Amino acid sequence: MLFSQLPEDVLYHVVSFLDHRSLCRLSQVCKSMHRFVNRDAVWRKIAKEFLNTGITRDGTDIYPHIPLKDRVKTAQNWFNGVCKRASPLKWKTKLLPWLQLDGDTLFLSQAANIGAYHLHQGTRRLLRNPFQIYSGHQGDVCRFAVTDSNLISGGSDGKILVHNRRNHVSLELSGHNQEVNCIDSKDGLIISGSRDRTVRIWTLTSSSPRDTIPMYDRVWSVAISPTLSSFATGTACCENFSPLLIWNVERSACVCSLGSEFRRGAGVLDIIFESPFQLFTCGYDTFIRLWDLRLSPRVLAGVGFDHHPDVLLCVSTLALQAALPAAASAERDQPHRLQRGSQQFSAPPLS
Repeated sequence: MLFSQLPEDVLYHVVSFLDHRSLCRLSQVCKSMHRFVNRDAVWRKIAKEFLNTGITRDGTDIYPHIPLKDRVKTAQNWFNGVCKRASPLKWKTKLLPWLQLDGDTLFLSQAANIGAYHLHQGTRRLLRNPFQIYSGHQGDVCRFAVTDSNLISGGSDGKILVHNRRNHVSLELSGHNQEVNCIDSKDGLIISGSRDRTVRIWTLTSSSPRDTIPMYDRVWSVAISPTLSSFATGTACCENFSPLLIWNVERSACVCSLGSEFRRGAGVLDIIFESPFQLFTCGYDTFIRLWDLRLSPRVLAGVGFDHHPDVLLCVSTLALQAALPAAASAERDQPHRLQRGSQQFSAPPLS
């Protein structure tokens, strides 16, 4: 009897002892083995061990339309740093754009406009021309946030524009008198931070801010908690040496300060909530840090992430097979770096 003629339950048991390299070699033996090895059931055990394959801790597959073998291949390429370098878009003016991916649509700011680009479903490449352009700012777009129904942008002109993604009607929110450096929005709640040293809380029912919070320092980053009950702010750490604060949304009151003994100028440039209790921060001190709000407010969740050679402009998280965080950071000299939250990195102590 040939190996390929064994009962399927026996074959599954045998291939469960093989790693991804051995499975690839086995798939080259014959057509029948190639078809068998390409099944998702064969790769499920291996996929749990790799980064961002879409298999959660409880075994749920969140990307069933993509073959597991292809996802393992991509994960292995990420781990080994194998990639194709290409420039999907180019423009002559030197800009530092903000971008956000929403499904198959990439939103990208260029000067005073925000372009919406489709991703080709087959190749996942970016189509050259935007299918929609959102405009209205008199200066550059500093940052924007995308929700299911709206695109909310903050510009160097001090204005906030709420663009309806369905009927393309725009609402202007005026309140800041200097550039809006950061903005976040969830379920009709908008939080903005500005160079004018204030944080403002908005709702979609009014063009005036609901509350204004004086920060006594330039505000570089804001992030709303998934529970909508609180939000985090990051400042420049030039005048106020507690740059990372947690606020209650309803009372507009400071709940706690994260960290201590920050050096002057160690501004927090980006914040992202991984869960209602955990958040990542990065900035001028060149470190990524993970905080847990269930612990003492002045203690990191374990240790921080490792030191980067330059300023960290932004951080994003990816879902992992074990629900552990990964951080992809953008630096000036190094375009991106991918890390696993389960790994231990050295970081300067924060009491």
